[in-house]
Amino acid sequence: MMKRILLILCLILQTCIVKISADDKVSFKASAPDAVAVGDQFRLSYVVTSTNIKDFRAPTIKGFDVLMGPSRSQQSSVQIINGNTTSTRSVTFTYILLATTEGTYTIPGATITAEGDEMISNSVQINVLPADQANGISSGGEGTSASTGNTSISNSDIFVVGNVNKTTVFEQEAILLTYKIYTAIDLRGFDNVKLPDFKGFHSQEVELTSDRKWELEHYRGRNYRSTVYRQFILFPLQTGELTIDAARFDASIAQASQVTDPFDAFFNGRNSYVEVKKSLFTPKLTIKVNPLPQPRPESFSSGVGDFSITSSINSTHIQANDAITIKVVISGTGNLKLISTPEVKFPEDFEIYDPKVESTSQLTNNGLTGSTTIEYLAIPRNPGNYKIPAVNFSYFDINSKSYKTLTTEEYQIQVDKGDGTSTQTISNFTKEDLRVLNQDIRFIKQNDVTLTPRGNYFFGTLPYWLYYIIPLLLFIVVCALYRKRISDNANIAQVKTRKANKVAVKRMKKAGKLLKDNQKDAFYDEVLQALLGYVSDKLNIPLSKLSKDNIEEELKQYGVADELVQNFIEVLNSCEYVRFAPGDANQAMDQIYESSLNIISKMEDSIKR
Repeated sequence: MMKRILLILCLILQTCIVKISADDKVSFKASAPDAVAVGDQFRLSYVVTSTNIKDFRAPTIKGFDVLMGPSRSQQSSVQIINGNTTSTRSVTFTYILLATTEGTYTIPGATITAEGDEMISNSVQINVLPADQANGISSGGEGTSASTGNTSISNSDIFVVGNVNKTTVFEQEAILLTYKIYTAIDLRGFDNVKLPDFKGFHSQEVELTSDRKWELEHYRGRNYRSTVYRQFILFPLQTGELTIDAARFDASIAQASQVTDPFDAFFNGRNSYVEVKKSLFTPKLTIKVNPLPQPRPESFSSGVGDFSITSSINSTHIQANDAITIKVVISGTGNLKLISTPEVKFPEDFEIYDPKVESTSQLTNNGLTGSTTIEYLAIPRNPGNYKIPAVNFSYFDINSKSYKTLTTEEYQIQVDKGDGTSTQTISNFTKEDLRVLNQDIRFIKQNDVTLTPRGNYFFGTLPYWLYYIIPLLLFIVVCALYRKRISDNANIAQVKTRKANKVAVKRMKKAGKLLKDNQKDAFYDEVLQALLGYVSDKLNIPLSKLSKDNIEEELKQYGVADELVQNFIEVLNSCEYVRFAPGDANQAMDQIYESSLNIISKMEDSIKR
C-alpha cells in the first residue's frame, strides 16, 4: 500500500515539475552612451548570458580615465508563460569612465570564454562633446523668460529650431523641414502646438517613430538633450521668395524650486518641483524658389526630381472589339503626386476609356519615393494593322538642373475580324448539322401552317414599306452618331472637357470615402487634385501651367462669376492650410467636402465654351 502511495506521489510531482529551459545561444555584448560631455562620468558594461565563464579580458581603453572597474555582478530571472518556465542568467562587467578630451573614440570588443567557447563582444563608439558653457549664449528661439517664485527659465535653457535642408530651390522641388527640440531642463511636454499654414507649398508630414529618441548634442556652446519633433516635405507651388511663418510651442516644464520651510525640507527634501509654462517660437524661414527653365518640352508632365518610365501591353494580336491594355509605370523620387498623366495616342477608330491610376509611395528627404501605375484601356472596332506610338515623358532633373525626356516602346497591333463581324455562307447542311451550328436556324414546320386568304396581300401596303424604311432610317442615324463619336474621341481636348465633371465627381466620391475613414492628408490631397484636375480638363490647360493667378483669370474669361471664382480659390487655400489649423478637424473636412461639391456643380453650369 505504501509503495502505491509513493508511486502516485512521484507521478503527481513529475507532472507538476515545470521544465526550466535556458537560452542555448550565448551572447556577449558591450554597451555605453552614444555621446557624453568632457567631465562626464559614464558606465561601460559587458554582459554575457552565461554563468559558465572565465578569462574575461578587457580591451585597452584610450581617451578616457578608468575610475573604477571592472566590477562583476550576476543577474538571474525567471519567466512563466502559459505554464512554460524560462530561466536566464547573465554576468555583467562594469567600468566607470571619465571623459577627458573632446573627440570621437572607439573602444574595441572585449574577449571572454563562455561555455568553453572564446567570444568577442561588439565595439562601441562614443562621441565626446565639449564641456558645457552655461553663460554667454543666445539661443535660436524667441520669447520671454518664464519664472515662478525664485525659478527662472531663459531662452537658452529650452528652444525649438526649425531648419530646412535647402533655401534655394526650383518650383516643385522637395524641401525637408525639421522642427528640433533642444532642452537643458526637464521638459514634460507641449500643451499646444501651432504650426504655420505653409502658404504657397504643398506639404506632407513625415511619419516618425512613436518612441522618440533623445540624444546629447553640443549646440552653440552648450550641451542639450535634443530630438526631432516633426518633419515635413514641402513642394513650392509658386516662384519667388516664400516665407514659412514662425511655429509656436507651448511647453510645460518641471522646474526645481528650493524649499524655505524647514519642516517641508526635513520631510520632502530641500527641492520641490513646480510646473512652469513657456511659449517657444521658431524663427521665420525664407525660401527662394526659382522658376523652371524655359522653354519647357511639350511632353513635360510637371515632374521634378529623378524618374524612370516603363510600359507594357497585354497583347499585340487581337480581334476587333477586344480590349487592349497598355500599362505605364513611372518610378522615382520627387513630386510624384503632382505629376500629370502622360498621353497615349491611340488610333482614331479606337474607343478610349479613362485611364486607371494607382500610386504607391513613401516620404523621404528628397520627396516621395515610389511608383505610379497608369492603365490605359482601348477597344479597336475595325480590323487592320495599327501603330501605337511611344509615350514621351519629360521631367526636370534636379541633379543636372535640366529637362530629360524618356520614351517608352512603340507597339504594332494586328487586329483581326471578330466573330461578330465575319460573314459565312451556309449550304448543304443536314438538320443535325444546323442544330449543332446555331439554334437560330430552323426548318419550315410542315404542320400548324397559317394561310393568308386570297386577295389579301402584304406586298405594297404601308406596313410593308415601313418595314424597310424604318430600319434604313435607324441605320443612317446610328452611322451618323457613331461617326460623330469617333470624331469627338479623336479630339483629346474635347474628350477631357466633356468628361471633366465626371472625373471630378469620381475623385470627390473617393474623397468622401477618405473623409469617412478620417484619413486627413489623403482627403485634402484628393480634393485638391479633383478641383485642379477639373479646371485643367474643363479649360484645356495643362496642370503644369496652372497657378492661382491664371486660374482666376481664365475662369473669368469663360463667364464664371467673381464670387464663384473667389470661393474656388478659397477652397484651394483651405486644402493647403486647414490640415494644420487648430480646431475640429472633422468639421473642417466636412465643410471642405460640401464646398467642393457645390463649387464643381456651379462651375459646370457657369463655364461657357
